[in-house]
Amino acid sequence: MIWTAFLLGFLGSFHCLGMCGPIALAVSAKENSRFLANKIVYNLGRTLTYALMGGLIGLVGFTFSLAGVQQWISILMGGLIFFMAFFYKQSERWITQKGFFGGVYKLKIFLGQYLKKGGAEAFFMSGVLNGLLPCGMVYIALIASLALQSPLEGGLYMFFFGLGTIPMLVAVMLTGKILSIPIRYKLTNAMPYLAMFIGILFIVRGLGLGIHYLSPKLPAVEDGKVTTEMTVCD
Repeated sequence: MIWTAFLLGFLGSFHCLGMCGPIALAVSAKENSRFLANKIVYNLGRTLTYALMGGLIGLVGFTFSLAGVQQWISILMGGLIFFMAFFYKQSERWITQKGFFGGVYKLKIFLGQYLKKGGAEAFFMSGVLNGLLPCGMVYIALIASLALQSPLEGGLYMFFFGLGTIPMLVAVMLTGKILSIPIRYKLTNAMPYLAMFIGILFIVRGLGLGIHYLSPKLPAVEDGKVTTEMTVCD
């Protein structure tokens, strides 16, 4: 499923230029030269935040797997991803209005303080804080991390999601230009369809159809213990 994370991040980055693009330009404006290293540091800060959130969410999913409901979680989370993708504009509007547990205002204050500074540390911390800003695309990826039901896999999923967003934002920081709205609109049209596809993948995965890689049989839980079926191949 990791490749879906990179694609989701890459396609979603065109949409997120509206929010993250101006922030990236504000950070980049603190340099007289177009020094690439600090721009990479900024984006790695965002990616680190995504990876940590993915690991925490994956840990929550892991507790569900221990409870023996791993198949249902995968199916339910896949359905939620599909639903959010189908009503992407409405769901993102609701998410951004509600904010990140009501702390978006304070988060923006801290972000603004680092935007006034220069240097690698300010770039990195700006990226870390930027990763916490509410975004429907990020939350879809986090739901996928929950469905993976593993701290390691959840963290890796969000790490590759963050890597997928880097090329476009680095290009914006280097050129100082943001793609026009019509071009961004055309490129982001594919993102909800990809998210729907990912949702379907998780549903199929949760069904445990015994299809290698796509829908493997998940461990069964008997009397509170996890058991696996052994298959002998000639």
